[in-house]
Amino acid sequence: MKFTLVAAVASCLAVASAYPIKGDTVNCRSGPGTKYAVKKTYKKGQDVKLSCQMPGESVNGVTLWDKTTDGCYVSDYYVKTGTSGYVAPKCPSSGGGSSCSAPRSNAATVNLIAEFEGFRASVYKDPSGNPTVGYGHLCTKSNCAEVKYPIPLSKANGKKLLADDMKPKEKCLKNMLKSKAVLNMNQYGALVSWAFNMGCAAAESSTLVKRLNKGENVNKVLSEELPKWVHAGDKVLPGLVRRRNAEIALAKKKTTDKALPVKC
Repeated sequence: MKFTLVAAVASCLAVASAYPIKGDTVNCRSGPGTKYAVKKTYKKGQDVKLSCQMPGESVNGVTLWDKTTDGCYVSDYYVKTGTSGYVAPKCPSSGGGSSCSAPRSNAATVNLIAEFEGFRASVYKDPSGNPTVGYGHLCTKSNCAEVKYPIPLSKANGKKLLADDMKPKEKCLKNMLKSKAVLNMNQYGALVSWAFNMGCAAAESSTLVKRLNKGENVNKVLSEELPKWVHAGDKVLPGLVRRRNAEIALAKKKTTDKALPVKC
């Protein structure tokens, strides 16, 4: 009982304490990493109060992130707390960006990807010899035991499995796109298809993402940048040309459904 009381008092004192910002201009983000949207900016010497702390992306070797009472996260590297350890309670495991999940793609996006991935109801070996099923699902267990739908797959279940496989691409897009990138669900879906096809690493380093993060017109950027992603080596692949055109057409299809940025 005595220990609980002492811990509670220490927790309250930690939250009440203010610490100065060390960097010249420090961004406070929606999650514990530099891929999250900037919500606020602090100046050097400005005092901030911490509500909790949690691990996150490493910044100059420091992996601790501080959640300020403004409701955003800043690397502990930029906060002069006097220690490299915790001075505030640990944030709940659902804190940071994890509680702010990526939007799920709409049916139009799932159908577009399905059209270009092709469907196989039973398990087969892809050109690299990997066991595969449905709309290009690469199996991780023998006989695709991880698949929760009965095999041979129906096309309906194949699309459910595809939607599950799209989640990592949705998450990485949400993380790499900043607050100036304002997308509706069809524009977002076009990007999910592109990232699903080309990979998140390629998407993150692309001029396309850089332009969106500057706040440029989304459909203009997609119309100009997506057609560049049609090569395999030095060859233009007709299938990729068709896919990029389909993605641009989806992006231009009007909808009032909003996707990004996500309000956490």
